Amino acid sequence: MAVTREHWGSKLGFIMAAAGSAVGLGNIWKFPYITGENGGAAFLILYLGLVFTIGISVLAAEMVIGRASQSDAITSFKKLETPGWSIIGIMGILAAFTILSFYGVIAGWTISYTLKMATGAFAGANGKDIETAFIGFISDPVSPLIYAGIFMLLTMLVVLGGIKGGIERAGKILMPLLFIILIALAVRGMTLPGAEAGIRFYLEPDFSKIDAKTVMAALGQAFFSLSLGMGVMITYGSYLNRAENLGRSSWYVAFLDTAVAILAGLAILPAVFAVGLNPAQGPALTFITLPAVFEAMPGGALFGSLFFFLLTIAALTSSISLLEPVVAYFNQKGFSRTKVTLASGVLAFLLGIPSSLSQGIWGDFTFAGKGFLDLMDFVSSSILLPVGGLLVSLYVGWVMGAKALNEMARGEGKSLVLFAWIFILRFIAPLAIAAILVNGLL
Repeated sequence: MAVTREHWGSKLGFIMAAAGSAVGLGNIWKFPYITGENGGAAFLILYLGLVFTIGISVLAAEMVIGRASQSDAITSFKKLETPGWSIIGIMGILAAFTILSFYGVIAGWTISYTLKMATGAFAGANGKDIETAFIGFISDPVSPLIYAGIFMLLTMLVVLGGIKGGIERAGKILMPLLFIILIALAVRGMTLPGAEAGIRFYLEPDFSKIDAKTVMAALGQAFFSLSLGMGVMITYGSYLNRAENLGRSSWYVAFLDTAVAILAGLAILPAVFAVGLNPAQGPALTFITLPAVFEAMPGGALFGSLFFFLLTIAALTSSISLLEPVVAYFNQKGFSRTKVTLASGVLAFLLGIPSSLSQGIWGDFTFAGKGFLDLMDFVSSSILLPVGGLLVSLYVGWVMGAKALNEMARGEGKSLVLFAWIFILRFIAPLAIAAILVNGLL
């Protein structure tokens, strides 16, 4: 027998939780190095334009499905009398669970680095020393799994508390804390001697740097940074009451998510320039370059530990939302939240073990040239998420159509903005997401 569905206790609680879902390692770890690789300010402007057109349109579309159905990401389509489209929810939940498994491994690295920075483990180390230490840590068969286990336990504890007592409460605490730390780091980064070059790189656009590669990078980042295509926003939208303004809520979530990414850039890029390092370091920027940056600045141990603690918070707000769609589905089927949360969390941790070991003793085992972690990332990020987002756009734009417009207009009335939203979902978003899919597969 299905259980009574929970709802958010307040509008603020929903916005903090949904923004927390969107805000993750992609904003603070990935966004700065992608910006560094793609020319700085020109990329930033392009990214902002895509977030507040295509990204926010798909975000609102997922919320519409959830709020209209008041059900989980799979059953939603049966409630809306279109059961054949439940593949969207199935793929979303599969993607969320897959991502959670390796996300927990990387999040465990952030916990370890928080402790390393706080205890001065990198004192006097140069970039090469830090790189050697990082490779040694992630290739260890035991230590990373201990930290991944700790992180997964924290995730389960929050989800066990339910919507109001767990996810909403965590969002109200963690999101303000995240912003406080991020602002402090941004102020510190921008006031370092020599930071002016980084600020100019980040805020003064050179549009000659924009090419097809830059456009695809910005489009991909705009799509993935909003937690689209994984059933999260369908699930979170289902906990909304009928009086909530979905359009306004979508804007709030997108704004907070983007604000975190912009602040992360201000915290990291000026600091990297200040110590004379290259901002286009790719993924190594976070775990190899930045510790060297912190070691080279006054008070580096404090700011370094704050930064990695910030990464842990961002990872936690996202991992909560990755686990919830799975829990919501089985909870809707009558299983207790406690049992489903514990079982799902443990399974995600176990699935994460090969991802962790693929960085070390299982590094030689590959499929199509990819280790296990990279393979899980490829399947979820390059296939499941874009296909899910594409189907969401087509479903809301063409299948729901007028019903979607009515759901968005509830209590506010229809406007040109809503008709533009449907137009984007019908024509522009599918083409853009298809481009992401093709680019990811090439």
